[in-house]
Amino acid sequence: MHRIVRTKFLEIAYLESGSSDGMPVILLHGWPSDVHDWDGVSQALAAGGYRVLVPWLRGYGPTRFLNSATPRSGQQAALGADVLGFMDALGIGQAVLAGYDWGGRAACVVAALWPERVRGLVSINGYAIQDIAASGRPATAAQEHRYWYQWYFHTERGRAGLEQNRRDVARLLWRLWSPNWQFDDATFDATAASFDNSDFVDVTIQSYRHRYGNAPGDPAFDAIEEQLAAQPSISVPTIVLHGEADGVGPVAGSTGHAHHFTARYERRVVPMAGHFLSREAPDTVVQAVCDLLG
Repeated sequence: MHRIVRTKFLEIAYLESGSSDGMPVILLHGWPSDVHDWDGVSQALAAGGYRVLVPWLRGYGPTRFLNSATPRSGQQAALGADVLGFMDALGIGQAVLAGYDWGGRAACVVAALWPERVRGLVSINGYAIQDIAASGRPATAAQEHRYWYQWYFHTERGRAGLEQNRRDVARLLWRLWSPNWQFDDATFDATAASFDNSDFVDVTIQSYRHRYGNAPGDPAFDAIEEQLAAQPSISVPTIVLHGEADGVGPVAGSTGHAHHFTARYERRVVPMAGHFLSREAPDTVVQAVCDLLG
């Protein structure tokens, strides 16, 4: 059974396990996925005495906007502000943050801008704060090919395609991004239900268009985006994990990220794991959290 907490813009649904007085660990899922990303991680951390919290991001599952007039934004500032609001609403002064993809971006935003609230950071795939000003620079042909879905979402055909085929799109990306992970239908279906959220498509489309400067942001987050445009350093202890077989963000991509981190920093490459590393190699995430707190 999930719980609900209210922030300025959202009713955030979340799972909680472990010790109520343990060190809080907040686990943040990616796109297109949901809280099941962390099933193996949360069980182990809860058994170790941590307070484990796993929210559905905006646009997913039972999380809901409070006001129909609020822009359905998936921009990085909104994701980071949601995590901070989540912590405030639950009275959490400081937590370990772990995330990948959208969740990793949210975790990096909070760690960069509000470091006093972060005991440690486990960032899967490295420094995830977007450099929107530089987003017009072409990548290699191979990387542009990996981002086909992003270019698709810049078109109205892509919006319609996601609306109509959200499960097909997600299943295909799971296979492409984690080629060594043999997930079954039950595993996929448990998460795919989260894509039925009425805001999933709008939040997704805005996110991928905004990061390339092709959609306006929510004015409520302009001040945060201005800070993020400076590519702020992260001054909290950090362990970066990167799946060796990641099909969308190749392992070489995080090799040059160390300069973004000014405290303890370590990068670990996880053999065989792909983009959905927390599902494929949950023990590596558990170990990273424990090492940060050890």
